[in-house]
Amino acid sequence: MTPAILIQTSLQLNTRKEAEKLSDKDEAEEGYKRGYPIALLVSFEDDHAVLWQIFSQVAKLHVRLMLDGKRTDAKGLYNFHESVVDALRPMLEEGVRSVAVTAPMKTTYAQDFLDHVQKHHAYLIQTKKTSRTAFVKLVGSADQPHKVAELVKTREFRRSVTETTSEEADHIVNILEKYLFGKESNSVVLYSLKEIEDMVYGQWKPDGLRTEYLLLTDKYLADSKDRNRVNRLLQISKNKKVKTRVFDSETPAGKRISQFGGIVFFTIPYTPLEERGAS
Repeated sequence: MTPAILIQTSLQLNTRKEAEKLSDKDEAEEGYKRGYPIALLVSFEDDHAVLWQIFSQVAKLHVRLMLDGKRTDAKGLYNFHESVVDALRPMLEEGVRSVAVTAPMKTTYAQDFLDHVQKHHAYLIQTKKTSRTAFVKLVGSADQPHKVAELVKTREFRRSVTETTSEEADHIVNILEKYLFGKESNSVVLYSLKEIEDMVYGQWKPDGLRTEYLLLTDKYLADSKDRNRVNRLLQISKNKKVKTRVFDSETPAGKRISQFGGIVFFTIPYTPLEERGAS
């Protein structure tokens, strides 16, 4: 069973005993318990790295990666950093674009990884790419559940995640605006829950030719009279590889989505992660 840690909506972690009550089966049957994805957290230690998925209700361990050799071995360190990028890639493809990178105080582990990304995977951070990822560097160890609990309680973590997710949200909404008012004949933009359900539940299947986004505000998710329908839509959308994001309704991006009623589904032509451009 993959460990999971329950989180309150303010990113405060509850006890590990409470967390252990949440099994993978529980998550599959009641996906709403873990909430919506917020960010990814990568904790670098001397000889390993731990990747966590941060949801609004749960922090879930994704994978632990070991460094083969010592950090003084350039080739070994390169391969280690590549393994972290490879582990991040599927989650980035799902649409989560905020990554917090942390390491113990007085180490360069986090910066070493960010330098690797800058040098070998610049497409992830280029501002004109739809594949752009917002990285933030933090200080602290988070390779164990109780350490994650401590880290996410810090003001720096909450501030950094808020900033990166807001940047990510603005970027996605800019993509929506482009295709909303553009002349792209292959694009689809839907605003009503019924229309979106018909699209997602119908005969449509991912064909690799388009990228699909489902955007909601946290207010719409919390206040909807059809919450069970919305939660089911979120789960089916995830199964169909739709990039699903929930935005803070008080942010500029959230306010824009609120103008559409709080929920939007749209598609854009698909291009590979490394080649995806906004222009």
